[in-house]
Amino acid sequence: MAIKRIVCTVTNDLHYDQRMRRICTSLSNAGYQVTLIGRRLPHSPSLNKQPYSQKRLFCFFTKGKLFYAEYNLRLFLYLLFLSTDLFCAIDLDTILPNYLASLIRRKKRVYDAHELFCEMEEIVSRPSIYRIWKGIERWAVPRFPQGYTIGTCYAQEFEKMYGVHYAVVRNATVLQPEPPAYQAGEKYILYQGAVNEGRCFETLIPAMRHVDCRLLICGEGNFFEQAQQLAKQYQLQDKIQFTGYIEPNTLRSYTQGAYIGITLFTRQSKSNYLSMANRFFDYMHAGVPQICMDFPEYHAVNQQYEVALLLPDNTTEESIAKALRELLQNDELHKRLQTHCWQARKEYCWQTQENTLLQFYAKQFE
Repeated sequence: MAIKRIVCTVTNDLHYDQRMRRICTSLSNAGYQVTLIGRRLPHSPSLNKQPYSQKRLFCFFTKGKLFYAEYNLRLFLYLLFLSTDLFCAIDLDTILPNYLASLIRRKKRVYDAHELFCEMEEIVSRPSIYRIWKGIERWAVPRFPQGYTIGTCYAQEFEKMYGVHYAVVRNATVLQPEPPAYQAGEKYILYQGAVNEGRCFETLIPAMRHVDCRLLICGEGNFFEQAQQLAKQYQLQDKIQFTGYIEPNTLRSYTQGAYIGITLFTRQSKSNYLSMANRFFDYMHAGVPQICMDFPEYHAVNQQYEVALLLPDNTTEESIAKALRELLQNDELHKRLQTHCWQARKEYCWQTQENTLLQFYAKQFE
């Protein structure tokens, strides 16, 4: 039986994308021939060797409408001539090239919806941009009846909007041997992930004035410079450290050394409200208690395994500071949440989600 070929497409530069690394590695290990396509930025680091093929497309434009137009055109032309049996569009910003290429070449296509793209803070807050992307979504998503997404709430929303029944493949962390218990030393608070709008930096950063601990912010994004300016505005440069992007293996060591993790979102964005963030599982797997929003997906997990202090959606500077101080000062609470993390990670891990992913793709080739 011939090996089935799958191409997956994203708009990032691949190097720091742990989610796609997990997905493509699992598919490759299951016997599929996988190609992951992203973009090459002027300062993109060299890619590490993986069990799947990697391709980065260069664009003259790096952001905004011109970037998306150029990248989608280049991607479409590349997909037209790439040997594959199935096209997988990762999120809405690569859906059009995949649809057109699959239609012209009469190949299978699936949609991997990592976000409620049109409901992200940076989209929904810009009416003209929202109208463009929402028009693309309304036209394209119904033409992808086969797909999967990262949580039950997202799956329900796609079914409600477009009548598609998407599988749920949570972006859970790979289960590793249990790391050593937290060692006494300098306690620090960790935020890891995209430094984007809607992640509560406007309240988290000033809250640090009332918390006797250091905050590490690992990642970059569309709110990165504003977050740095907020730290300067509140004279917190010595208390808040911005590391930028970090290699996945190095980031893992930062996570395992943290005392508290941060998973905060604003309520304005439906994508945030219904989200199931990668970092939520990363903290869990490192045995790191976290403060987190009391949103549906996190609430459901926390009812089963209490791994976080949940904050209401009207979170303020004072409530964030209070929760952080509680975790820093209440050793019994911290230990209880940490113990629950060790229990929860065995259920919420990539090894369990991988089975759903492989079953989904097996059905596409029946």
